[in-house]
Amino acid sequence: MNKKRSVEKYFKFTIYIIITIMINIAGISFFTRIDLTHNKLYSLSDISQKVVSSLSEPLTINVFFTKNLPAPHNNTERYLNDLLEEYAINGNKYFNYRFFDMDQKRSDSNENLNNSQELANSYGVQPVQIQVVENDEVKFIKAYMGLVIINGDMIEKIPTITTTDGLEYKLTTSIQKLNNKISALINLKNSIDIKFFMSSTINEIAPYIGIKQIADYPDKIKSIVDSLNNKNYKKLKYSYINPSLNSSEKNVLQKYKLTTLKWPDIGNGQILAGNGIVGIVMEYNNKIIQSTILDVIQIPIIGTQYNLLKTEDIKALIDQNIESLIDVNQNIGYLSSHGTLNIPGPYSMNQSGSEISVFSSLVSENYSIKQIDLKKEAIPDGLKSLIIAQPAKKFTDYELFCIDQALMKGTNLALFLDSFVQKEPEVQPQQYRQQPGFVPIDTGLEKLLANYGITIDKSIILDKNCFKQRGSQQYGQKEQNIYFAPIIKSKNINSTPDIMKNIKGLIAFKVSPIQIDNEILAKNNISELKLFSSSDESWEMKNSINYNPMYMRPPPLDNYTGKFDLAYLFSAKFNSFFTGKNIPEKESDIPDEKPVDEKTDKKPVDEKTDKKPIDKKDADFSKIKGESVVLYKGKPAKIFVMGSSEMIKNNILDPQGKSPNAMFVLNILDFLNDKENLAVMRSKQQVFNPLNELSADAKFMIKSFCIAGLPVLTILFGFLIWGLRHLRKKRIQIMFQE
Repeated sequence: MNKKRSVEKYFKFTIYIIITIMINIAGISFFTRIDLTHNKLYSLSDISQKVVSSLSEPLTINVFFTKNLPAPHNNTERYLNDLLEEYAINGNKYFNYRFFDMDQKRSDSNENLNNSQELANSYGVQPVQIQVVENDEVKFIKAYMGLVIINGDMIEKIPTITTTDGLEYKLTTSIQKLNNKISALINLKNSIDIKFFMSSTINEIAPYIGIKQIADYPDKIKSIVDSLNNKNYKKLKYSYINPSLNSSEKNVLQKYKLTTLKWPDIGNGQILAGNGIVGIVMEYNNKIIQSTILDVIQIPIIGTQYNLLKTEDIKALIDQNIESLIDVNQNIGYLSSHGTLNIPGPYSMNQSGSEISVFSSLVSENYSIKQIDLKKEAIPDGLKSLIIAQPAKKFTDYELFCIDQALMKGTNLALFLDSFVQKEPEVQPQQYRQQPGFVPIDTGLEKLLANYGITIDKSIILDKNCFKQRGSQQYGQKEQNIYFAPIIKSKNINSTPDIMKNIKGLIAFKVSPIQIDNEILAKNNISELKLFSSSDESWEMKNSINYNPMYMRPPPLDNYTGKFDLAYLFSAKFNSFFTGKNIPEKESDIPDEKPVDEKTDKKPVDEKTDKKPIDKKDADFSKIKGESVVLYKGKPAKIFVMGSSEMIKNNILDPQGKSPNAMFVLNILDFLNDKENLAVMRSKQQVFNPLNELSADAKFMIKSFCIAGLPVLTILFGFLIWGLRHLRKKRIQIMFQE
């Protein structure tokens, strides 16, 4: 019997060993990981997986990281290794990475180590000095902690990696910069159609309205497309369509909005009544971008002017539209006129002179900021979004029309608008300098927003839950409440949208409340999304605006007016503000003089037909009517509105972009540029993650439970165990007595 049991034991042991080996083999073959963290910190985001899986050319990441570093740097190396392994699992055959051995202690005797260090230095990755504690001594050593990303002849580097915060975001965006456009173009299944519409009838009147060169545009645009085709992997298909000759194309034009010209008989019948169409349409996968190349501008006194887009500008326009169609658009518009905040240019040496230099630097990491002076130029077609920050000068109706039409074409708006503008006091002789005052401002954008049921109140929100400025202990100063800098806590932040899920707290500054008219929103099918609001202990400062905290006192408890909405996102197919209104005319800088059209005075001759030029006395060219593209029902678009431009100034944003305020602003811009996944990835790791606030009663109950409740529960549990053992003992006694 004992021998049989011994054999069974050995047999079971052998079976267990075999099962264990099989499980390990299966684990190697079918490897999987489960990420139990709330924000999936150790799993690749969807956009990261998409970026590495769509590589079209070999991409290599060379990592230069010294081994066996003390904490926390050893954890950074381990996290980086795991992260790159995740990239490799999700990437295609073109993704590669390599860790170089950078051990300083063995570098003198090892030629390979010297070569690794020279290679790192050649890429611009230099060792950094870190602090190490060994044998109760503080030492400083030099260590390599950087990497480079190589794609063909292009290189992106992250020279110093001292933390895991935002590491996936940095890697993915760097890879995306190198490969995005190339991958997208190579993976296109169909060609991008570029159609140039121009009626040949326009050639008859073109010389008399100053656009004679338009006759050469079909060939010129074809040359432009051919040159762009060479660097876009032959993915462009050009066609010239003349509606005047091909009547079947007129049905196609019904879905496009192109500039049209209409004219009656001119010059005693030398030019017969007619009409013409001109414009560029680009299409890919049901996406359509219509671009205007002929602007028709009505100017009082002077009359109608026709501005034809230059061929070099058409090339830039087509290139930009290609990026928009394949979703790699990197341009973001910024209104630089009307007294808006000054943003430094891309090559500006004096970054510190701008109030929003930090904002400019953070946005420029992923976008090219295109400054737009609305007084000199139009808003480009195909622009994903336009930022308007702190306009201080009134917009003309024509300028409002330009913004309105950009919105109709699908350009999203990010509006950081102030309700008040600072007014310097008049300096009187023999008087002390007075403090500047603040007066309400009306730029004209207010009526555009009111058309959609949006109003920014002429007041400033003060909140008892606010930023507290520390006083100087040396002079015995106390903490000072800055009531006009409300602290927005997580309970007042809408965490429903993905771009807001990881925003746990914000600081607003000199912000005005936003009111919405639900009836107008419903009438126009506008969906609104409130992003955050003030606390229940907030109130308004109206009329006399004074930002001196020494004169501010919170009202009595019964006088708090409750929460105020401070930021909104609106989305819809917006209706034009100018529906049913006359289209405004552009104001002229020289209203008293009428320019002479030299081309008209020269009486051009049509060399092909040998027609006699029309005498100006016999022709009235003012009867030619040009109609620019006017959209009264827009494409799907979004509007972000906040009643403060302080949100993007240097004193609110941090240069690293890790604070909740910086993440919020950048997430909004990503959302407006259809890059929501990028925004979600940015805020996976939370720098600011406070505990949920509890009431005083709840805190007392928890404290009491920890002090008295836990010991009582321990005693009760002991009595329970004692009772169970006592009952077990009795059962055993009864069993043996029987």
